[in-house]
Amino acid sequence: MNYQEAWSFLDQLQFHKIKLGLDSMNHFLGALDNPQHNLPCVHIGGTNGKGSVGSTLLTILSKAGYKVGLYTSPHLSSVRERFRIGDSYISEKDFAAEASTIKEVLGDKQITYFEFTTSLAFLWFNRQKVDLAILEVGMGGRLDATNVVTPLVSVITNVSMDHELYLGNTLADVAGEKAGIIKEDIPLVSGINDDIALAVIENKCQEQKSPLYLLGKDFTSSTEKNSTSWYYKGISQPKTEDTAHLHELPLSLSGNYQVSNAAVSLAVLELLQKHHNFSVTEEQIRTGLTHVRWPGRLEEFWMDTRDNLSTDTRPLEYSSFMRHFLLDGAHNPAGVDALKEALESSFPRQKLILIWAAMADKDLSQTLPTIAELADTIILTQPESKRSAPPEMLRQILPENLRERSACKATVEEALRYAEKQASVEDLICIAGSLFLVGKARQLLRGELVDAQV
Repeated sequence: MNYQEAWSFLDQLQFHKIKLGLDSMNHFLGALDNPQHNLPCVHIGGTNGKGSVGSTLLTILSKAGYKVGLYTSPHLSSVRERFRIGDSYISEKDFAAEASTIKEVLGDKQITYFEFTTSLAFLWFNRQKVDLAILEVGMGGRLDATNVVTPLVSVITNVSMDHELYLGNTLADVAGEKAGIIKEDIPLVSGINDDIALAVIENKCQEQKSPLYLLGKDFTSSTEKNSTSWYYKGISQPKTEDTAHLHELPLSLSGNYQVSNAAVSLAVLELLQKHHNFSVTEEQIRTGLTHVRWPGRLEEFWMDTRDNLSTDTRPLEYSSFMRHFLLDGAHNPAGVDALKEALESSFPRQKLILIWAAMADKDLSQTLPTIAELADTIILTQPESKRSAPPEMLRQILPENLRERSACKATVEEALRYAEKQASVEDLICIAGSLFLVGKARQLLRGELVDAQV
């Protein structure tokens, strides 16, 4: 297959329902000679923050000279975004080659979209002989297709309610599914701070004899006083010492919660250095933290709408055609709470223009109203995904006093053009609620991510 044929074949697999379970995955990988068995990896689960932790580890280790792969999901606009080694996404040629191998071995058998992409990641990372693969859980953990690996370190960033249809209706149920990635004798690093979820994780670690390193207990972090930088006190540092391990660390990702994600990443690095001979200097950590990028998550930029040129830094001089954008994939209650906190503390503006879409299977009443109350104008739209909630359905979820501020637009492009007309140079256009929406909007505004430097 060429790239277009491979992409079309994969795209057809989206029509198969989500299927959690490892039997078919293990059987299929056996037919591929189990590429995951010889793959040193870090396995990252959790509700939010998985991509930020993965990107931070990738960037720092790459700056240290290691060949590191990163597998994430979902993508924003191109499936190739899911597969990276260092700063480079998988090429169309390599994608087609690995997909052809999978299709040939698959024969008449059937696998899901995520099983296909996970197998492709294992094959590509193995063939490229990466020093380390960083693997993000797709959904849950226990029955997720990535959970066929035995990692060097496991990570559970945090636990909150999400994907209740598949993971359960209580926090303990969701935590139990995420705890399924904990392997015998493999250390776990976690940023969990909820007592119910933590109890589940601690019990699983005891059962598996897995050392648990917990943010706030075994390693700590916080922003420096009167500064935008932060400090880290590490696992290896004696707890009797009052001084931090690393001071005045940079943070390139927006949002106060990113300090916790970065601290989790540094704790993982400590374990990799101590137990698996990965060598990283303080200078490489600082350089890596400065260069971390995670598009579509509190991604801020300015755009001159006359010529569609964008910049990541605030222009010194504004024209009346300049617009200020913020893209964020927040789609569950915890993510939306984090977005609200960021909007209230870190993004000054005259007016907030909100573009929102959501998947119909989400708990919409717990997300949209939280952000909508901050907005001066609410624009509801629908990306192309068949799971998207119609704009009119979203409008009915708004409290009555907010509906008069809202407008429904059939396409993302119409929503963007309407927002640009409603906004001035001092306003902020925030696009959130769904990664499908963020992906489509980013593609229209900034082009394909895989064709740009990260």
